[in-house]
Amino acid sequence: MTNPAHAPRAVTIPEKPSIDGLEEKWAQVWSEQGTYTFDRSKAREEIYSIDTPPPTASGSLHVGHVFSYTHTDCIARYKRMAGFEVFYPMGWDDNGLPTERRVQNYYGVRGDASLPYEEGFVPPLQGAEGKSVKAADQKPISRRNFIELCDVLTVEDEKTFEHLWRTLGLSVDWDISYRTIDGRSRAVAQQAFLRNLERGEAYQAEAPGLWDVTFQTAVAQAELEARDYPGHFHRVAFHKPDGEKVHIETTRPELIPAVVALIAHPDDERYAGLFGTTVTSPLFGVEVPVLAHPAAEPDKGAGIAMCCTFGDLTDVQWWRELQLPTRSVIQRNGRIQHETPEWVTSAQGKKLFDDLAGKTTFSARTTIVDALRESGDLDGEPTATQRKANFFEKGDKPLEIVTSRQWYIRNGGRDTDLREQLLARGRELEFHPPFMRTRYENWVGGLNGDWLISRQRFFGVAIPLWYPIDAHGEVDFDHPITPSEDQLPVDPYADVPAGYEESQRDQPGGFTGDPDVMDTWAISSLTPQIAAGWRGDRELFTKIFPMDLRPQGQDIIRTWLFATVVRAHLEHDSLPWKHAAISGWILDPDRKKMSKSKGNAETPEGIVTQHGADAVRYWAASARLGTDAAYDTGQMKVGRRLAIKVLNASKFALSFGDVEGDLAAAVTDPLDAAMLAGLADVVDKATGGFEAYDHTRALEVTEAFFWTFCDDYLELVKDRAYGARGEEAAASARAALRIALDVLLRLLAPVLPYATEEVWSWWHDGSIHRAPWPEADDVKTAAAQADPAVLAAVGAALAGVRKAKSEAKVGMRAEVSAMTLAGPAAELDRVRAGLDDLRAAGKITAEIGFADAESLQVRDVTLVPVVKD
Repeated sequence: MTNPAHAPRAVTIPEKPSIDGLEEKWAQVWSEQGTYTFDRSKAREEIYSIDTPPPTASGSLHVGHVFSYTHTDCIARYKRMAGFEVFYPMGWDDNGLPTERRVQNYYGVRGDASLPYEEGFVPPLQGAEGKSVKAADQKPISRRNFIELCDVLTVEDEKTFEHLWRTLGLSVDWDISYRTIDGRSRAVAQQAFLRNLERGEAYQAEAPGLWDVTFQTAVAQAELEARDYPGHFHRVAFHKPDGEKVHIETTRPELIPAVVALIAHPDDERYAGLFGTTVTSPLFGVEVPVLAHPAAEPDKGAGIAMCCTFGDLTDVQWWRELQLPTRSVIQRNGRIQHETPEWVTSAQGKKLFDDLAGKTTFSARTTIVDALRESGDLDGEPTATQRKANFFEKGDKPLEIVTSRQWYIRNGGRDTDLREQLLARGRELEFHPPFMRTRYENWVGGLNGDWLISRQRFFGVAIPLWYPIDAHGEVDFDHPITPSEDQLPVDPYADVPAGYEESQRDQPGGFTGDPDVMDTWAISSLTPQIAAGWRGDRELFTKIFPMDLRPQGQDIIRTWLFATVVRAHLEHDSLPWKHAAISGWILDPDRKKMSKSKGNAETPEGIVTQHGADAVRYWAASARLGTDAAYDTGQMKVGRRLAIKVLNASKFALSFGDVEGDLAAAVTDPLDAAMLAGLADVVDKATGGFEAYDHTRALEVTEAFFWTFCDDYLELVKDRAYGARGEEAAASARAALRIALDVLLRLLAPVLPYATEEVWSWWHDGSIHRAPWPEADDVKTAAAQADPAVLAAVGAALAGVRKAKSEAKVGMRAEVSAMTLAGPAAELDRVRAGLDDLRAAGKITAEIGFADAESLQVRDVTLVPVVKD
């Protein structure tokens, strides 16, 4: 704007401006002045609300966090300057497996629910970070002691994270924050769960599920990671009643005692005669049927497979659809059960199972293979192969499938109508970039089960239920005891349900608390409700929900984004937000995704200290949403040079003196008007970029113009601005410089908050980040109907003069005593509009000759070098 809302005052410029130390200076000012404090008195249409990702508080952040959070902050800063009151909170995702794993290693402990609480407990280690403490070396401690340690460590981690975010310049309101384990979050998650339960959307089932033997917890479909895993194919014989053999190929012979059927494709002629018959398993002599199922793969191995309960997810499908019996032998600890199964009746089978009892699957496999060799049921030797196995994304061992009682929330995996509703929600949501919607649709369309939300851990939000125990000591899971919503949050381990006393806990005729906690995504999926005050602050909630924006990474579309859509759809019959901004990944030099788990992530503290926050933000903002970007310190150096140039060029532009009265009216020179006409176009494009969630486009057009402004315009008009051509001409240049600088600083402010705030403070009261976003029409008022190409033409002519001096190896102060300017007539007319400024900037003392040419050229230059004293 030509006359900004924050009126300019007398200019006060530091003698030596520097970007060093600006982070500490301005972070303190912003905090003291409440620059980013959210004003809740505004009406809904004046508010822009952001569902900020709560980073996992377990260890350290990495540059990927800086990358994506900068994208969000650029949008937040733009929206604030565009006139919105921005609701921009910060949360900390501090419950769940990552936190427990860090605490186990940091303190050398592990939780054990059977142990009593120890007052004043001192852990055996204090800071074993970076080292993996073996489970055998971890000291067992009570559930309560373990939770206390989790709470202590996450709070310390969050302090470190907050300092980094403040230094980076995130414009969040630090008075609006939450932890996913605090009382408010626990109450919201439990209330949402109880409502899911009341409506039949949450249910409990005893069913086979994926189980991580290391973490001793169930794992959901969204947390799976398929990895190559070394193994061997074993060709094993099953026996027909007539003594003939049927060979199968398996990578898991240790599951032979759990086999319930052999399965082949219904169209496979090789086995058509076997369907409906039975065979007996090798070693154990258990009779099993041979059945047909279309999921069998004729071209894989022998074309016929053993179905065990349970080796993989296909086994679960066959077991369910063919209604097969359950014969599980692997326990939750990943070892073979100790008791001989009732279906193993032969003396040989019982003896072998005694040898297997208690062994790991690896050791049991060795024992089985040796027995198969001895019995002659192993055809040839095992053949090495790489098999695909499911892992928990944070785990180190393949998952097992065990039967257990777990809690689920319906998500369309088994309900076609609900699935279609959730797909429709995805079509309502504005994805940025749009192609990310396909990832959402592919995930929802490929679901094969409901959302498993219960976890067998300690540091999480408890399932808020108790169960009655009958007179015989049996737990009645079918009739859970629920708390009222005003009692929340509750801990079933410590709290007592209405109508009971603590002495009745775990006693016949009494009650028992649900031992599980919720999956961390079951809490994170409610971040809009937690931050917006769904429980306890309905006035605020109605103003900011549904929120405007969910920014997040592409890899958690299937977890965080989808789960949040599910919860809002079930509870509010709406989307949780209108827009989803999806960031790409940061890649290492080998073009691999950077992550802490892969060990190739850079921590951001050092780079922010070395290059400065503005420089790091520039690197991040140079990448578009949804686009992967390389970790590039070279780009950070470019950003640092830009921030330094903002300070130095601004100092120069402000040094010529003030202009009295209306700045727009003072612009009379064609070159000044042309510069402002070009700037008006930049304002339009930058605004369009931000409105389209393309911060990179906004930065590109602004930065390109800024360098033209510095390299060409400033050089062209500096003599005139000093007064070389009279006061009116000087006033025109000074006014144009002030208008342009005022606008350029605001255009750059979302990306370079520190450098722009520093310069703004030299001649304005108030923060640039609360100043209005520039409007093209205001700039056009000063530009009138000027042709923006004038500046480009005069700048090109000046570049030609500089090139001639450079090639002649003389300084830029050398005089031009003769030259010809050739080009198209229109271009030459544009140069004539700024000819006096070109003469001054190029030190041209002679008359300039003009000639026709297809492109603008500087010819026949005669130079008079400056004689040094």
